[in-house]
Amino acid sequence: MKKALITGITGQDGSYLAELLLEKGYEIHGIVRRSSSFNRERIEHLIQKPDVYRDSLFLHYGDMTDSSSLNRILEKVGPDEIYNLAAQSHVRISFDMPEYTADVDALGVARLLDAIQEVGLVGGCKFYQASTSEMFGSSPPPQNESTPFHPRSPYAAAKLYSHWMVVNYRNGYGLHASSGILFNHESPRRGRNFVTRKVAAAAARIKMGLQESLALGNLDSKRDWGHAKDYVRAMYLMLQQPEGDDYVIATGVTHTIRELLERAFGRLDLDWEKYVTVDKRYFRPTEVDALLGDASKAESVLGWKPEISFDEMINEMVDYEMSLLN
Repeated sequence: MKKALITGITGQDGSYLAELLLEKGYEIHGIVRRSSSFNRERIEHLIQKPDVYRDSLFLHYGDMTDSSSLNRILEKVGPDEIYNLAAQSHVRISFDMPEYTADVDALGVARLLDAIQEVGLVGGCKFYQASTSEMFGSSPPPQNESTPFHPRSPYAAAKLYSHWMVVNYRNGYGLHASSGILFNHESPRRGRNFVTRKVAAAAARIKMGLQESLALGNLDSKRDWGHAKDYVRAMYLMLQQPEGDDYVIATGVTHTIRELLERAFGRLDLDWEKYVTVDKRYFRPTEVDALLGDASKAESVLGWKPEISFDEMINEMVDYEMSLLN
């Protein structure tokens, strides 16, 4: 039985990855932050199955800002695979909290990589780093592994630091390390302050008469949106390769925020233009206008392709919000 350690297991990607690896017979260890309230809704359905996962799912208190907890957990678990999904992942919030974003997203990865070396796991485990398409920033699309990075936010800058740290540990210490340069990926488990979830929830609430309008920022931003289930499958495939490498994971199709609104509100037979307003408060200080990924390398090397379409994903998210209200 392989052991996998997942940081950020309570997040969108972490919960889907835990499901995938449990289905494949892994023993899963997840790192969770201590807080005054439980934030385990996304993995509650796994925790509530002790008859199925009693000997396969374990949670450990730790934090990416605390190197001692990372060393302790690595030494105790001795994982075969490590998936680093923990991050302050909201781009707009990173402008308000640049220091914290750097501490978690940049220095946190340095702490984790150093812990792998200190504990003596370099030759015995494989490492996955959650990089991001935001690192491309203002580089023109389509973007692939050879596209120059030009980060346009504190979040992207912090992620770029950690991306290059992974490359250096791979080349300098021989760590089997891969970075997935993932483009936007969504699901019903997306955080409520991200635009896709925000739109899906607002459409449902407006349909039910619980909300009158929705304020958003730049409606012309273009993004390459995929489903989180497809993207965690790519993470797993990277660590099954003989050597670590960097891979762009994307659908190769771009949509604007306007198209997102049309699909989400149209699912409920609503005209989004009657309810949506533009608010300058939601604009970023520096915008990333267009992201469009070229995942041909992942397709040829990993055999990976997205299976869930944009329309299917948005329909699922809107239907989920309606089910919550009902």
